[in-house]
Amino acid sequence: MRKPYIVWTGMLIVSWWIVALYSINSGFISLTPQEVLDTLFGQGTSQQTMILFDLRLPRIFLASFIGFGLAISGATLQATMRNSLAEPGILGINGGAGLFVVLFVTLLPTTSNEWIQAVSLPVVALIGGVLTAFIIYVLAYNRNEGTPPIRLILVGIGVASGMSALMIVLTLALNPFQYQFTKLWLAGSIWGASWEKVASLLPWLLIGGGLLMYRSRYLDVLTFKEDMAVGLGVKVEQTRLWLSWIAVAVASACVAVGGGISFVGLIAPHLTKQLIGTKHRYVIPISGLVGALLVLTADTIGRLILQPSEIPAGIVIAIIGAPYFLHLLAKKI
Repeated sequence: MRKPYIVWTGMLIVSWWIVALYSINSGFISLTPQEVLDTLFGQGTSQQTMILFDLRLPRIFLASFIGFGLAISGATLQATMRNSLAEPGILGINGGAGLFVVLFVTLLPTTSNEWIQAVSLPVVALIGGVLTAFIIYVLAYNRNEGTPPIRLILVGIGVASGMSALMIVLTLALNPFQYQFTKLWLAGSIWGASWEKVASLLPWLLIGGGLLMYRSRYLDVLTFKEDMAVGLGVKVEQTRLWLSWIAVAVASACVAVGGGISFVGLIAPHLTKQLIGTKHRYVIPISGLVGALLVLTADTIGRLILQPSEIPAGIVIAIIGAPYFLHLLAKKI
């Protein structure tokens, strides 16, 4: 019998290709499979070339990369915090990264240069995500108990609510162009995808994902009780903080280009562990594939339901993720 992680990796890759092909061929202006092939080989019309290379393909890759990054971030945070409810959106990290992005858009002059915006936004989001993670950790920390899982979640939800309120206040000062950008961004829309955004996110995923894979054995150890992890020779607090900051950096970069998409980092790792077990050398990459498939599917559904209007991918995922989170929370309490 084949090992389950090999089987599921193959199935997820095939599923991703099926959804990607359907996404390419679907939309307000549809392209048939033959037209897609002709355009890929340079035989399409100028309109077909624009639709495929400037609109559809960047959106497909950006949605997939965002889902991959949020999923591996969630899988890491669940291990480092020994908390199955940990996820960048629920913990408030997405909210902090988003607040700094909105501040950046509000306070600094608007630039039309795609590269400047694509490179600067992940850095700004990283600052906001790291600062928010630090605030949540300080508020949730108890000298006698450390950071209890439920306390961490509740503090994260409270901080995220405060960040959201501040972002709403800031939107009142925006001009129409800034407001349109912020509205779509907050809803988690992949609208406005470009190759510049894809290229700006890719290094964060390659470096962050590579480091998490390289240190995946430590994630296995961190899921044990602290005294057992220490007995195995792991510097628990130092390792936990180091891996958590990598997860925060990856999630913040994804939030910068994808907006307020939550629950991916919750759903993908849980599904993965049910499919292939809890070894993080497999959980990290397969969670990423599940997350990529989830966000791409949500974005495709959102584009098709109310054509020519769109439902942001973040809203589609929230419809699924919110009840799932409540179910997990009820089991924890």
